[in-house]
Parts: sequence; structure tokens; C-alpha cells
Amino acid sequence: MKVLIVGGGGREHAIATAVKKSPKVSKLYCAPGNAGIGQIAECVPIGVMEFDKMAEFAKEKAIDLVIVGPDDPLVGGIVDVLKAAGLKVFGPDKKAAILEGSKAFSKDLMKKYNIPSAEYETFEDPDKAIEYLKTASMPIVLKADGLALGKGVLICNTYEEACEGVKSIMMDKQFGSAGNKMVIEEFLEGREVSVLSFVDGKTIKIMSSAQDHKRAGDGDTGLNTGGMGNFSPSPFFTKEVEEFCNRNIFQATVDAMKSEGREFKGVIFFGLMLTAKGPKVLEFNARFGDPEAQVVLPRLENDIIDVFEACIDGTLDKIDLKFEDKAAVCVILASDGYPVKYEKGYPITGLENFEGKDDYFCFHSGTALKDDKVVTNGGRVLGVTAKAATLKEARAKAYEAVEWVDFDNKYMRHDIGRAIDEA
Repeated sequence: MKVLIVGGGGREHAIATAVKKSPKVSKLYCAPGNAGIGQIAECVPIGVMEFDKMAEFAKEKAIDLVIVGPDDPLVGGIVDVLKAAGLKVFGPDKKAAILEGSKAFSKDLMKKYNIPSAEYETFEDPDKAIEYLKTASMPIVLKADGLALGKGVLICNTYEEACEGVKSIMMDKQFGSAGNKMVIEEFLEGREVSVLSFVDGKTIKIMSSAQDHKRAGDGDTGLNTGGMGNFSPSPFFTKEVEEFCNRNIFQATVDAMKSEGREFKGVIFFGLMLTAKGPKVLEFNARFGDPEAQVVLPRLENDIIDVFEACIDGTLDKIDLKFEDKAAVCVILASDGYPVKYEKGYPITGLENFEGKDDYFCFHSGTALKDDKVVTNGGRVLGVTAKAATLKEARAKAYEAVEWVDFDNKYMRHDIGRAIDEA
């Protein structure tokens, strides 16, 4: 079968790597792809938001399955456009992708269906938001309602800081139109855990737990990024926690979406906080996380095409989802200055060191080909992932492997997985 992956980051490289293993796949395309994906797929210069062009290309090439990676096209309705063109697509349609596309929608959904989450209020008027903050407990969390590349969340410790946050989100439009509406939420304390799941509209199958590191600097300092590293599974996602989430969060979310006439087919990413009062939902994503995909998908034992097709066809209950009994750690190599200002175009050396090595992966996030050389082309450049029997071994291997590659401006956190030591 012919497969087209939409996207061009580390998540899509991880998806492409898993898809390439399927004996069912005879030809793999990726639009727009990147230098790493280009080594295993044919990259096509179509942007992720160019829906009509994407549909035209897929029809012209007689694509059997389209897999949509990023959030923007999903929320924008690419699945609807591709389906209308008669194509088979993995990913939620626009009505279902609102689960990630609007923080206010997801908060209202959780409130209506008693899915545990933080207390909140929603505002469209910055003056009313500032008035509300006068009586609110600090610290407090401000969230731009729409998509903001994983960066539209501010944690404010004082009233003054929160007022500045309202100004930057709603008035200065730091995150663009995502800040037209804003959610103000109580600050939750505890361990953060991410859980990825496959969903076919009615059945949900949990993949594996993981833990992201959002802040740019060591010790969780600096600005929020798209993610500087990850480990999986999380030792804090215990059997007891999983049972609670199965009862109160996972299936409840799938059922709630169905009840709302927004049947969800694809991947739901649950961002959880393990509080003293039990697990609560921080956020939903309507797709594989990045870099969560880089630590979860390399451990998947099933043919991923079988799983994708089961989600589309509503037969996920027939799939026995299996993962290797191994741990994985991913360290992101970024361009110094990310997420604010950074330079691109630096040649990357040492990529060949990953060839033929089991349990080591180098997923490309922001790379391009220039004069037949792989160069940096983004804030997050590479995701270096290693698998091992334990989390500590996987972390040691990942930090060993980050030294195999180099580029000017290379930057990383040195404490990815430090929570492992506290488990």
C-alpha cells in the first residue's frame, strides 16, 4: 500500500520509522518531511496547511492511507477535506480535534462529564480577567484558548505577574489569535505524566506513559518549549494510578466526545497531574506528542498500519496492543536561543554514527538538505533516543549518543529524566 504522512518534525520521523517497518507498505511519502525523513520516504514540498494541494497529490498518487501528524492541520480540518476527496485518513476530524483546538471547550467538557481537572474560569475580556485575578489564589495558570505551539501557558506567582500575563496573551497577542479567549486555571501540584492512547470512536487502548520536560533550561528553568526531552514509561504511572484513570478519565473522555456528537478517531494524548487528591487532566492533545512519540513508538511491537486501520474502521477492540518491556529516553538537541531567537543553516556532522545501531535513534525535528548536506532548520533540531532494560540505562545511553552528533549552536538540557532517581 502507498502511505502519505503529513508533517515534517520529530514526531513524523518517529511515525515514518514505525510505518516503514510494516510489510504492507510499498511506498512512503511525507509532506513536507525533513532531511531525516527523506532517507526513508519521498518528501513532497507541500505545506501542512495546504489542504487542497495535499488532497490533489494524494489522489494523483492513489494513496491508500494518509496519516496526519501535527495539531494545526487537524484543528483546521484537513481530515474533513481529505475524506471528502475519498481518501482514507488517520486522525480526528475538525469537530473532534477541538479537544485540543480549544482549551475552553475541553475544560467545559470535563466539567460537564465530571472528568477530574483543575478549577477554572474562561474570559474573552481582559479587564474582566484582571478583575477576577484580584480575588484569585496564587500561583495561577493562564492558558491561551487556541493552539500556540505548546507554549501558550503561563504560570504566574503574583497578581502583578498574572496581570502582565493577561496583557501579553489577550492584548499584545503574544500567541496570536490563540489568545482571543483565555482560560484562568488553579495551579495544580504534583508529578506530571503524559499518556498516549489510540481511539476508534468508542474503544480506547493506552500506549505507554511518558514524562516531558517543557522548560528550556536545566532544573526546569527558562521559558516553555515544545519539549526538551522525554522518558517512558513513567515510574509514577503506577497500576493504581492507571486503574483510576481508566475508570474516571480515559474511557470517560472518549464517551463524552461521542455523546457530544464529536466521535474521536485517532490519538488522544492525556496530559495528567498526579495531585495529592488524585490524577487530574492538565490538557488534551489530538495527536501523538512530540517528543513523546520518539520514546513510545520505537517500543511498539504491533504493525502500526494494523492499529491505524483499526482506529479508522472502529475495530480497535480486536487489536492486542503490545509494547517492548524496555525503557526509552529522548534528549532534544536544539539551537541555542530556542524558543526565542536562534540561527539556522549550520551543517550537522556525525549522523552516520547511528547507522546499524540497535536501540539508538536520531529523529530529525528541524533539519533540511542544503548542497547535499544536512543542516539545522529549526529550534528543536534532533531527538536522540535510546532504549534499554531500565530507565537509568536508557538515559546513560541517550547522553552517550548526543555526543555522536555535532553542529554549531548545539544546545541541550543535561538533566532529562532526573525524576527517575527519585522514583
